[in-house]
Amino acid sequence: MEKFAVIVAGGSGLRMGTTVPKQFLLLRDKPVLWYTLTAFLDAFQDMQIILVLPEQHLRTGQDIIRSTYDPDRIWMTIGGETRFHSVRNGLQHINRHSIVFVHDGVRCLLTPELIRKCYDAAVDKGNAIPAITAVDTIRIETVNGNEQIDRNKVRIIQTPQTFFSDIIKTAFEQDYHESFTDEASVVEKLGVKIHLIDGEGSNIKITRPLDLLIAERVLEEREMGI
Repeated sequence: MEKFAVIVAGGSGLRMGTTVPKQFLLLRDKPVLWYTLTAFLDAFQDMQIILVLPEQHLRTGQDIIRSTYDPDRIWMTIGGETRFHSVRNGLQHINRHSIVFVHDGVRCLLTPELIRKCYDAAVDKGNAIPAITAVDTIRIETVNGNEQIDRNKVRIIQTPQTFFSDIIKTAFEQDYHESFTDEASVVEKLGVKIHLIDGEGSNIKITRPLDLLIAERVLEEREMGI
């Protein structure tokens, strides 16, 4: 089955404390986004990638695409006002029955193995959402203050969120709602059951300077085969 990855990379550098958007920051001499693109290229030889970027960063995106080993499998489109609108813009370029992965451009440590696992589960169940179990104590605010909840029932959601194309494209025909914090929430609004699979602890989102240090260490350990 055909495979498309919509990679959304519209973040800024505000929480990182830089003027350079975090997807373009250097990680071991390569932009964060380069690692994300490479993971998807490595996962499947027939993977096609739609990179969604703010219009003012298209030239930088093109330079990064050219630096990958298979730039012909990647093309760009312009992002929208919100993540929802950016994903919708990317989905408009998919016109064939396929499996669609939607991924955060700054989750640069995901592995090809996770991508393939998402694919297999989505083919079987219609969708696959990687998630990991919470390890910290969790408390939730209530009208009476706050209370502890069972962390074993809490799942931290990751990407790539993976769907049959007809499911996700139909979902994104809905009007935007502030409750749409990820693709699963958009699809779930249609009444579709969401299927969680095991994610990867290292599949972090590069948001703060500490995340870059963690990412460097993870890449070093992978290089050493640890």
